[in-house]
Amino acid sequence: MPTDLRKELKVRAAELDKDIQDAVAEGVAAWRKAKKPAVPVDTSGGTSYLSAGLYESFKQDCKSRGISYNQGIAQAIRLWLDGNPSPRPKQPRVTGARRIIFGNQKGGVGKTSVSAGVAQALAETGHRTLLIDFDPQGHLTKQLAHPMLDIDEASLAKHMLSEARGDLSELLVPIKGGDFEDHLWLLPACKDAFLLDARLATTRAVRVKETALEKALEPLEQDFDYIIVDCPPSLGYSMDTALYYCRTREGEEPSTSGIVIPVLAEDSSADAYDMLYEQVQDLTEDLDLEIAMLGFVVNMYDSRKGFVATSSLEEWNKIGEPPVLAVVPELKDQREAVRVKKPLLVHTPYGEQAEVMRTEARRISA
Repeated sequence: MPTDLRKELKVRAAELDKDIQDAVAEGVAAWRKAKKPAVPVDTSGGTSYLSAGLYESFKQDCKSRGISYNQGIAQAIRLWLDGNPSPRPKQPRVTGARRIIFGNQKGGVGKTSVSAGVAQALAETGHRTLLIDFDPQGHLTKQLAHPMLDIDEASLAKHMLSEARGDLSELLVPIKGGDFEDHLWLLPACKDAFLLDARLATTRAVRVKETALEKALEPLEQDFDYIIVDCPPSLGYSMDTALYYCRTREGEEPSTSGIVIPVLAEDSSADAYDMLYEQVQDLTEDLDLEIAMLGFVVNMYDSRKGFVATSSLEEWNKIGEPPVLAVVPELKDQREAVRVKKPLLVHTPYGEQAEVMRTEARRISA
């Protein structure tokens, strides 16, 4: 399948909140019903979006019409795209980027892998997306094969403290590969972020603790559709400034920006969420603002772990609001991607974990 057609399919399916495989199946149905021969499409590549049963029957249909399977599937996708126009022009345009932070006081729940996967999925559908490594440990930066900024260099933390020269945009690096290329950028971590909480704690300026991240990122707002922040596993001032950043701004539709909470199917994640919830409530009450809790992502889920895992997942679902946005299965894909320092949607673009990231991105962007 040609790259442009594949990208257009992913974008349109995301806009219509449609699973890619379902979209292609609908295209095949339209292709079969069409009374006139479909317009030929220039084809290359060979990724199949069909289930095994539909693949075999469709292959026979293509043979009976005297065309290759690749040509038939490309025609079916083109029919579906033409019959399902983009709804994007009808949607209200938010001024500035949508701000999504990924946070949890507990470490090891997969904030980095989930935030990176969702950012890749958003960028894959044509959204200009900035992924920020706001964790001084720099796992996100390292996983994407980029060096952390040197402690003597300009950094996000220095811009937040008004100690950096130059533009913050000079620190951004493009993330290459996959269908998200030219739509995804990274703001790398710097070790000086370890000092950020202490510096914010000692500042006397009014509301600097809460507004520092927003002020630093303000020059980038109009350049991106989404700004995704991978937060540190902390309840300190850094988290306060991230929570303030993702608040619902004046004139912004509810749940346009907000926080996503990666968790595990275990009790310790529930305890950590309780602490995060209290921090959010304190901030909203003290500053009279709204922070949308967009939902949970239950990460590294494996039902084979038995009652602890299954009952915990049931408890997360019972909360209801915020909802469970996605359940990421415990598979080797993400661990391998980290090991080889490649984005998940490049290393295993059609694996189950990659598809879950796309589902989550659709639900966040809906």
